[in-house]
Amino acid sequence: MEGIQDVNISINDSCSNLYDHRHKAQVLIPLLYSIVFIVGFSGNTLALHVIRLNLKKLNSTTLYSINLVVSDILFTLVLPLRIFYYASGFHWPLGEVLCKVTGLIFYINTYAGVNFMTCLSVDRFIAVVLPLRFSRFRRIRNVKYICIAAWLLVLAQTLPLLSMPMTNLEPGDYITCMEYPNFEKVENLPFMLIGAVFLGFGIPVVTIIVCYSVLFWKVHSHARMRNMKDKSGRSKKAIGIICCVTLVFLVCFSPYHINIFQYMIRKILYTPTCEELQAFQVSLHVTVCLMNLNSCLDPFIYFFACKGYKKKILRIMRMQVSTSMSSAVRTLPDSGSRDIAEGTKIHLNSIRSDH
Repeated sequence: MEGIQDVNISINDSCSNLYDHRHKAQVLIPLLYSIVFIVGFSGNTLALHVIRLNLKKLNSTTLYSINLVVSDILFTLVLPLRIFYYASGFHWPLGEVLCKVTGLIFYINTYAGVNFMTCLSVDRFIAVVLPLRFSRFRRIRNVKYICIAAWLLVLAQTLPLLSMPMTNLEPGDYITCMEYPNFEKVENLPFMLIGAVFLGFGIPVVTIIVCYSVLFWKVHSHARMRNMKDKSGRSKKAIGIICCVTLVFLVCFSPYHINIFQYMIRKILYTPTCEELQAFQVSLHVTVCLMNLNSCLDPFIYFFACKGYKKKILRIMRMQVSTSMSSAVRTLPDSGSRDIAEGTKIHLNSIRSDH
């Protein structure tokens, strides 16, 4: 094992093309992250404001959403530092400690998102499929304990990063931060990352697929009965939440974890070449960008999960439409008056010319 580890480190050190794409990335990645920052921060701040106004109506779904909102806002607050890093051409002059802090928050947001989306899916599954048998898991007191357990699991998944090197001085005299080659010196890294993929992604995604499949079957097989008994639209709410969660997993989390998994399998079977490592490094930047989109897509989950958020968004949209229509209506009399004035002027001029 030590021999394989030494070969991996020597190959990593000899690869000089790992960041050849940084001149393109320093334009594209900051642009994408700026959009993520604006949309994610505004959408999640609005969600937090609406939830705060409706704390008296706190339920299990809202409580899970609060934790998801807090995680996303925390992530967006450190995103400007990542934008600065990529805009500087993968150069991090802010030191190892701050690099570890931003890296830790990044992975906390990732796995907090995974855990609480899974909790939301199971919560909707219980609400529709097993509302009586497992209703105790939806009581606020028990949900608080579940949220604490979810955060403890997130910390167990992410805190080991603090013991790993996160920065590295590259041959071009620039310092990289939170890049995969910086972790290659960690012993048994492939096995650690494969375990992290199973725990942080595999188990949650299987849970969500099972919940979605059973819930979908339940809703459609008992559609008439559900329409009569479920006047509150609980089934539609559940379908909306799980569809959004599934979309976030497919678009954001799946590419990154599948990418990590396949490369770690290759590292166990043989020693990848420089070209393979460079291709993996580029694909990581693409899949990490996709994963960070989750803070933009999470507000769509709140749209279905939180009634207050949905009403607030619809009210804002109606205000925008009514404001636009009012502006259009106000301009009509002005243009109409000008037309009448011009017509009158032409008519008077024609009379004068006749005389």
